[in-house]
Amino acid sequence: MRRRSLAIASLFLPVVLGAFLLGTSAKVRASMDLFNQVFAVVSSTAVDSLPEDRLYELAARGLIRELGDPYADLLSAEERASFERNAIGNRYAGTGMTIRSHRGKVTAFRVFADSPAEAAGLVAGDRIVEVAGTSVVGWTSDSVTTLLLGPPNTEVEVRVERAGVAAPIRTTIRRAVIRVPAVPFTMMLGDNIGYIPIQRFNEVAAADVATAVIRLGQQGARGYILDLRGNGGGDLYQSLRMAGLFLEEGSEISRVQHRGKPPEIYRAEERPLLSDAAIVVLVDGASASASEIVAGSLQDQDRALVVGTRTFGKGLVQTQMVLESGWAVRLTTGKWYTPSGRSIQAEHLALGDGRFVEDTVLDDADRPVYRSTAGRDVLGGGGVTPDLIVQQDTASSAERALARAAGAQLADLQDAIFEVARSAAASSPNGFVPSPAWRDSVITRVEALDLAVTRAQFAAASTTIDRLIDAQVAGLVGGDAASFVHRMDDDRVLAAALARISQAPNRVRLLGLNR
Repeated sequence: MRRRSLAIASLFLPVVLGAFLLGTSAKVRASMDLFNQVFAVVSSTAVDSLPEDRLYELAARGLIRELGDPYADLLSAEERASFERNAIGNRYAGTGMTIRSHRGKVTAFRVFADSPAEAAGLVAGDRIVEVAGTSVVGWTSDSVTTLLLGPPNTEVEVRVERAGVAAPIRTTIRRAVIRVPAVPFTMMLGDNIGYIPIQRFNEVAAADVATAVIRLGQQGARGYILDLRGNGGGDLYQSLRMAGLFLEEGSEISRVQHRGKPPEIYRAEERPLLSDAAIVVLVDGASASASEIVAGSLQDQDRALVVGTRTFGKGLVQTQMVLESGWAVRLTTGKWYTPSGRSIQAEHLALGDGRFVEDTVLDDADRPVYRSTAGRDVLGGGGVTPDLIVQQDTASSAERALARAAGAQLADLQDAIFEVARSAAASSPNGFVPSPAWRDSVITRVEALDLAVTRAQFAAASTTIDRLIDAQVAGLVGGDAASFVHRMDDDRVLAAALARISQAPNRVRLLGLNR
């Protein structure tokens, strides 16, 4: 029976291929022949050729790359899992800590509260040197993360070095499903203004924001600041749900225009959490995609005042198609528009290293003007232009000189600051007082690395160095909330938002609307 099946298949295959080729143009057939011939020559003749499976993978990646779509991608099953874990922050079975790697040093940068890592005794700043009996010195953070992940309720042994402790520490972590919070903390600021930083759009982002609003309201919040600065997006469905928390039921949130199809319009599906409370949304050039949908919809529907600098302008719809093999193809299939009709997408040029720059930078005077629901002017031309533009960059000439001197080695300077903060945090577990000696330690480390930075340049920017060390120590000792408090006094955007919302008892006053 098997021989007969194979025989039938061998007869059937040429018929199918023949029918396919008959329906294909001569030009396409010639291109197919070209690919097959080149593939055969490379796989059998090239002196440094790769295995055939690897050649097919490279050909598939090259096809995606040559589409000219800067956001198109081909992801292996492992790459897809890494993206969902790191970029989106969905649940995963692991240890519950964020790690970083620089110059071969793998460090626990954050340890989440109530996580397996915390239960095992690990703290932020611990240097990971061994996982499951394997030395990870010199590894990348992604490689170490892969080793730490595993099925829930399984154990992994790690060995870490802790600043101020002579002997390495061995401990066993029991893996668990980790819920990465979209809102790491909340805080009451100024005159009963609830502050909600939104770090990612994962599968629980809208629920986290709803919980934060309710809790702050119970504490007496009369206005709210949603901080989307630095948030590059994630789960777009969550952005629609999040915007819907603040808009009247039935209000348009956003629309998608696909090629050759009528637009898909997304609307708020439930009653809003807040009826008339003043809301400010903070954005910057790193706010993108899902962040722009939230900011743009609340601005167009006259629900929030947007403060900061113009957002990145990533308004393309990426559709991910998972293949039978577990690989995934991600392609651009449409564009996002705000309720007023503004396209979020700005034209960008890829630099080839994962970074993008805007192709054509428009002055605000040259940007097309749209109208919000209440008739306010909102600017188009890509991205979301804030109602109140506030530049955070207040770098002094001394600070700019220091950054220029560090140049391409700026990451080494930042790492030197982190290493000093790591040692300082270990000796100040319950609180600390900033010390000039910390700055001297940074200078010593920088000189050992032979960076092109002089002591005079350090002295001129001493206030900045002290502030950076202070914030790092605060983060290692007290987490994200403590780090935020230590940086807050230098936050010009937040200060401007607080000044506006403190004088506005409601949405109408905040936006200057007339009922």
